[in-house]
Amino acid sequence: MDMMLQKLVSSVSNVELAELTSRLVQIPSHWDVPLKEVEIVRAVAEFLDSENIPYELQEVEGERCNIIACLKGEGSGRSLSLAGHLDTVPPYNMKVDPFGGRIENSRVWGRGTVDMKGPDACMLLALAAFKRSGIELEGDLFFTGLLAEETNSDGAESLIESGFRTDGVIVGEPSGSCYSIGHRGLEWLEVEFSGKTAHGGVPDEGVNAILQATKFITRVQERIVPSLRERYHPHMGPSVMNFGKIEGGLQPSTVAGNCIVQMDRRYLPWESVATIMREYQDVIDELSQEDPTFKAELRLLDIGIMNRYEHVALETSPDEPIVEAIKNALSRVHGKSAVLSNKHGWTDAALFKHYGNMPTVVCGPGDLVRAHGPEEYITFTELEEGFRTYLLAVMEFCGLA
Repeated sequence: MDMMLQKLVSSVSNVELAELTSRLVQIPSHWDVPLKEVEIVRAVAEFLDSENIPYELQEVEGERCNIIACLKGEGSGRSLSLAGHLDTVPPYNMKVDPFGGRIENSRVWGRGTVDMKGPDACMLLALAAFKRSGIELEGDLFFTGLLAEETNSDGAESLIESGFRTDGVIVGEPSGSCYSIGHRGLEWLEVEFSGKTAHGGVPDEGVNAILQATKFITRVQERIVPSLRERYHPHMGPSVMNFGKIEGGLQPSTVAGNCIVQMDRRYLPWESVATIMREYQDVIDELSQEDPTFKAELRLLDIGIMNRYEHVALETSPDEPIVEAIKNALSRVHGKSAVLSNKHGWTDAALFKHYGNMPTVVCGPGDLVRAHGPEEYITFTELEEGFRTYLLAVMEFCGLA
């Protein structure tokens, strides 16, 4: 196996890992781009064509397609998908050129280097390493390049709805030298408060929706937040929530007749969207009984074009073969026992496991702290370690022919 690994590693240089990451970063693929991920999918297709790796495009919406590459095995081993999303968040107020893909000081800089075009490059070059070296696997190896993970996951939904299944999935979100087999579910909720506008000179003639919103926020902080800290999962941490946005009123001299509060809620497997909604609705009902002028409507934020799936929690058994393969690969690459992390944000991994019934682990190069940040970068060392980790995991999980 050592000789096989050396042959695979020697077929791809560190420069290639950095250059492919840079090339992908130079193509904007966030939700404010007119064609969104169309250009980045074309770039991935060009790379696969250059390596003679077969692939198919799977329509998601109009020109927007997932890209699915496959190296067929001999048929006697387990199949594995290396899964990565091809979109990013917008550049916001970045302090480095977000789409320059600058290579400097053994780092690649720009939006998506960590989340997750660097991991994508490692996965693509892992497939290329097997193709170039002529080393064949027993099981099929896939790369699935997916759309819209940063918004509505319609890429992952389309893939699962198509019937795509493998015996294991590695989602390459940045996890440093760690791996995750569980993370919390995620939903965004909105509460709209309706008051009555009036002149600021006679505020008692109106009903201030902003003040009604503060009553709700205070009650939630007193009632719901403490109970969340008591709900804990060893692979996910505690249930949590965040008030992320508040918007209301027209101007300082007018009593606000409307106010909207948006919340982020991260929940555990034994919780459900229905029970979560019930908790907040109970607060609204209680406040309405205390004050007849209190009017509020609770709803889930719908940002998906498909939106068939809830953003459920990821929960994979630690005994799954794909987990063992990743643990062994990380241990060998880093020279120490692999560390299980419970601090990962929501990923498409939850959809693969819950709706696709595919054992799934999250593992990718780079530090999650840098994701979405003003100076996002990934190091050459991180790319090399990620690449080697994927090679080792593939060899163990799919088997060598």
